[in-house]
Amino acid sequence: MPMFVKGTTLLGEAQKNNYAVPAFNTTNLEITQALFEAAKQARSPLWIQTTPSAIAYAGLNNLTALVSHMSSCRKVKTCIHLDHGKDFATVKKCVDLGYKSVMIDGSKLSYSKNIALTKKCSAYAHKKGASVEAELGAIGSDSEKFTDPLQAKDFVNKTGCDSLAVAIGTSHGAYKFKEKAELDFARLKEIREIVSVPLVLHGASASEPVLVSKANAYGAKIHGAKGVPDSQIKKAIKFGVSKVNIDTDLRLAFTAGVRAFLKKNPSDFDPRSYLFAGREEVKREALKKINLLK
Repeated sequence: MPMFVKGTTLLGEAQKNNYAVPAFNTTNLEITQALFEAAKQARSPLWIQTTPSAIAYAGLNNLTALVSHMSSCRKVKTCIHLDHGKDFATVKKCVDLGYKSVMIDGSKLSYSKNIALTKKCSAYAHKKGASVEAELGAIGSDSEKFTDPLQAKDFVNKTGCDSLAVAIGTSHGAYKFKEKAELDFARLKEIREIVSVPLVLHGASASEPVLVSKANAYGAKIHGAKGVPDSQIKKAIKFGVSKVNIDTDLRLAFTAGVRAFLKKNPSDFDPRSYLFAGREEVKREALKKINLLK
């Protein structure tokens, strides 16, 4: 049987002991294998996430079965999570299939509609034994759209969500900052003081310079990438973040590994060879993140 656990179980432990859970996104077999191998080696639980685009690519049943099987055979305590669900129907499908944590992202809706949608998802998920992550504010560099602390407190109280993704200056993708990477820690501190649920940091990949350089050395054109430095992540944890989402760095790692292998082995056309190289890079990056967030 799979060893799926509720999101609140892992987040509660993290919040109590002042560390953050690394939440890794997956889209395929190789990345999933790498994440489980890293968690097994580190003797760490695994929070593994699928976005609606990953579900569209690989299939919800396929991804769920893959994670379930690996959780069972590797005996890794696992939380499977929907990342950035946009509607109740997607949340319901995931919960009904056994997801123990789901995110409903109503951040682009009006405040009242975001509350209504999140409250509906929370009520359904809680009945089924799953926890709910919500989002308030807009992830990105526009400070006018950062999460308002007082609104965050009101939002959590009215929706019953179990954790909250906050906007304090991070953004999705490899190009997060044009100037100096600096998060709004004063805002984060204020939110932490008045909001009781665990806080989540999205768009938190570092756009690892080593990975970008390696990918570029073997034919990629990823120029000007800038992510969140490790020092900023550690500070965010100190100021109350309990979960850190990681996707871009895994993509960069996989791409760097595959490109390097193909460049060095132009006569090898076996997908297992270059996919294995990508998998190994993802495993190394996942281990680094697990150790960083302790």
